[in-house]
Amino acid sequence: MDLSDLRLQIDDLDRQIVELLNRRAAIAVEIGKRKEAATSAVFAPDRERHVIENAIGNNEGPLPAQSIRSIYREIISSTRALEQPVVIAYWGPPTTNTHLASIYKFGSAATFVPQDTIPDVFEEVERQEADFGVVPIENSIEGIVNHTLDMFLRSDLKICAEIYLQISHCLLSSADNLEDVKKIYSNPVATGQCRRWLNSRMRGVEIVAVSTTARAAMIARDNPEAGAIANSLAAEEYSLNILANHIEDNPANKTRFLAIGRIQPKPSGRDKTSIVVSVPHRSGALLTALEVFARLELNLTMIESRPTKLLPWEYVFYIDVQGHQSDAQMAKAIEKLGECATFVKVLGSYPEAD
Repeated sequence: MDLSDLRLQIDDLDRQIVELLNRRAAIAVEIGKRKEAATSAVFAPDRERHVIENAIGNNEGPLPAQSIRSIYREIISSTRALEQPVVIAYWGPPTTNTHLASIYKFGSAATFVPQDTIPDVFEEVERQEADFGVVPIENSIEGIVNHTLDMFLRSDLKICAEIYLQISHCLLSSADNLEDVKKIYSNPVATGQCRRWLNSRMRGVEIVAVSTTARAAMIARDNPEAGAIANSLAAEEYSLNILANHIEDNPANKTRFLAIGRIQPKPSGRDKTSIVVSVPHRSGALLTALEVFARLELNLTMIESRPTKLLPWEYVFYIDVQGHQSDAQMAKAIEKLGECATFVKVLGSYPEAD
């Protein structure tokens, strides 16, 4: 077959794909009506994991699994929007990594609403101005985001999902060449994560700290001698050139984000439960609480202490455990914690992110 014959085959397959997508969407709309009648949430992380893993399991290539995952994320997002528009509040201005994580989880068909602070995200969801919120919780290099942890003591919202995002930085500018960049703007955290590249390629160029990487991109858009350290979405949003890609010092740099809302996802088969506890102020009290998980063979993936801010030197402990709170072993662990801790609060059970 020549090139024109192959293209005709592509055109025919595209017609079939569109037809099948619309048939799928029609069924999704019917499911949405039944969910509404049963007052079920339109976002079901456990079901979405099942759909995507089924699609990957049926994939025989040549498309890689990650491509199937991305395609189905957008299919699910588009059909979910037909069932009911979904509003997502996220921390920071557009094109920040939290914005990227929000798109990665909910797909581009959702409506995304930027918020100035992490408490603003919680408040937007609590006031039901947004269906879900997305906030950062920890970075593989910088550690825990304390503002997010502290909010869970004040809020009754649940953790509905988690997202891991690979953090990749670019040098953006309206200039065409690195040599034309006289100042570089970025958030100090992003700058610190690119220190080796900056010392090697941009030695002597002034580094100026700004509040966010998005703000840096705005400055670079308006000043042809300015560069910005930001992500590729910022380059697209602000019509900037990518003068250098993947300039981060550590390619393994990832940030974990949490989606918060008012729903409790069902077990997906591979879940995580987040719990906050406080223990009596006596020797061995924390060990006694942690032994509950060890005896029941439940694996902890995170433990972090934070001051209660109520009394000096009083702390609470945030714990992530593999398993769903409805699992027999996890339910038993939560019951046993209540016997040895002074305070126990389950923040949510949700599918573990890939």
